Amino acid sequence: MTTTYILTLSCPDRTGIVHAVSGFLLERGGNIEEAAQYNDHDTGLFFMRVQFACDQANADTLNAQWGEFAQTFAMKWDLHATTQPMRTVIMVSKEGHCLNDLLFRWKSGLLPLDIRAIVSNHREFYQLAASYNVPFHHIAVTKDNKAQAEARQHEIIQAEGAELVVLARYMQILSDDLCRKLAGRAINIHHSFLPSFKGAKPYYQAHDRGVKLIGATAHYVTADLDEGPIIEQDVARVDHSKTVEDLTTLGRDTESQVLARAVKWHSEHRVLINGHKTVIFK
Repeated sequence: MTTTYILTLSCPDRTGIVHAVSGFLLERGGNIEEAAQYNDHDTGLFFMRVQFACDQANADTLNAQWGEFAQTFAMKWDLHATTQPMRTVIMVSKEGHCLNDLLFRWKSGLLPLDIRAIVSNHREFYQLAASYNVPFHHIAVTKDNKAQAEARQHEIIQAEGAELVVLARYMQILSDDLCRKLAGRAINIHHSFLPSFKGAKPYYQAHDRGVKLIGATAHYVTADLDEGPIIEQDVARVDHSKTVEDLTTLGRDTESQVLARAVKWHSEHRVLINGHKTVIFK
């Protein structure tokens, strides 16, 4: 039986890495279907993504053999079978455009996800969750119970074995502790083309300043608010005739598209974190 895998890796750059990786796969009957690499001359790091098919390899055996091989190059790496969609938990508050978009794309077969649960600090979208047969967890968050609420949220994430947490307009700031626990696997959509118009009511700020571009930014969540490595951004052009409502509508469309692309690339293991930046093999 043929199984397709995706291997991602990063390590200090040196000669012979591509040759060594290709040789390792060849020795095990691996057929490379897609490969991309990047040398960051500023940091001296090498990044690579390889999709390959293998007839004989047992996943556990392949992981063990690759782990031993990778030590020679001091690699950070991940190996995933493409038959396993990424287990995902989505968090949302009162604005559901991104949630609705992700659910539709998922059910349409456009995202390789296994959406295990929706977590919200409001009740608005329990019926939407039910229509997609996804468990809905309402966890109210106040300044007095934030720690207990986050503990419950993390409990759900752990219980579902979530490899990805999507903040689909979840309008609560995560604690430093939860950010650390979710490092590299939590994606947020920011309703602005960062860095710009941070905080509340960004479209009112944009309208007041007479901007000609509005945008959205999808980034990994870190303890530094809205400063995590950026995955994707996009903009929409506007002019003086646009009202706040027009900007909001355009902005929501842009947010949904940007978040969907970021989630798709992450779930296809195309995004590698490079310090404060990302390397994306599209």
